[in-house]
Amino acid sequence: MNSCVIIGAQWGDEGKGKVVDLFTEAADLVVRFQGGNNAGHTLVVDGPEGPEKTVLHLIPSGILHAEKTNIIASGVVVDPEVLLGELEELAERGRPVPHERLRISRDAHVILPWHRALDLAREAARGESRIGTTGRGIGPTYEDRVARRGVRLRDLLDEERLRERLEQVLPERNALLAHLGAETFDLEDMVRHGLAFGERLAPWLDDCGAILENARRRGQRILLEGAQGTLLDIGHGTYPFVTSSHTISGGACVGAGLPPSAIGGVVGIAKAYCTRVGSGPFPTELEDADGDTLRANGHEFGATTGRPRRCGWFDVPAMRFAHRVNGFTGLAITKLDVLTGFSRVRICTAYVVDGERVDVADPDGTVLERAVPVYEDLPGWSEDITGAQTLDDLPPHARGLLDRIAELTGIPVDLVSVGPNRAQTIVLTRPFGA
Repeated sequence: MNSCVIIGAQWGDEGKGKVVDLFTEAADLVVRFQGGNNAGHTLVVDGPEGPEKTVLHLIPSGILHAEKTNIIASGVVVDPEVLLGELEELAERGRPVPHERLRISRDAHVILPWHRALDLAREAARGESRIGTTGRGIGPTYEDRVARRGVRLRDLLDEERLRERLEQVLPERNALLAHLGAETFDLEDMVRHGLAFGERLAPWLDDCGAILENARRRGQRILLEGAQGTLLDIGHGTYPFVTSSHTISGGACVGAGLPPSAIGGVVGIAKAYCTRVGSGPFPTELEDADGDTLRANGHEFGATTGRPRRCGWFDVPAMRFAHRVNGFTGLAITKLDVLTGFSRVRICTAYVVDGERVDVADPDGTVLERAVPVYEDLPGWSEDITGAQTLDDLPPHARGLLDRIAELTGIPVDLVSVGPNRAQTIVLTRPFGA
């Protein structure tokens, strides 16, 4: 029971990176367990010249803490070029990553150039029906994994093995790319491409399942970092407008290779409002001045794509559903400061769907797009809360919003973020009982 899972409780972009970075102080290992470089986790920590922003796409968000082990588990799909670029960027900024501080599962699947090409070609072919993929090749890589024809990082270390794997998958992928009018790829070029990356990544590759099992036996604390959010889960999200992996707490066990009995806590990360990137139903979406203010004040633009995020009020039925599938032991409410200045703050407490009241969201896209939100209005506040260190430092109406969220969802609030910096956080309950 010495593992804690950090999960996005909404549609992603909730501020998981900041919370993981903060909670790493109490952990021994930080594990990224699913997704790929379609994630963008932003950390803001004080440096010698003031606050420094770091955006990570593959490397776990605990990497800025010295002496902590970070793991990219087998459930992640890895673009070697992106990963090496992140390592180089950290080194250039004076934060080199020694091999012993970052271990990468040999069994993680590899995003190859044709995966990206196929992702983009398919999305273009969908036209107005596109689902909003980031175009990073995540979905096609998971497809190959499930079809038992994927290339894993361990394959990049053996030319014969790599060639055999590529001979199985590349002809079919080239045929599909040609059909879509996209570029195709040469087998020999892909062999050289893969082997070159394998040689560079070899020092970081390891049996990460064994590392985690040994850590668990020693009683070390394991922090499991999810990417995206619950409502983007491939099996439980707003299908088909979802990602290609399991983003819920159960996915942590599958992606990292840990037994369910190892999980002691599940912290859901949620903004004090809601955002969504790309297509798909969004019941509380605001297409008015309030939505524009949330986007501007919250700097709501994707860390991975740069796309403007759709903004709306806090959605309780969606949170109740997220709680059902994740079993949250606590909530971390982020970006409370963004609501400063609103004279009225709204919470969606239920939906009306086809004339019937709904208290827990049905994430099916065709149902959710018919949902009409039922709002409860709460008084806003104008005081600057970015320096608050305790709940008592918050204006009464800000505390009232937090209390109402906890009451309506049935989930205690463990943490409140009042600004992007690591220090701008009110921690009420720490992970692992620390």
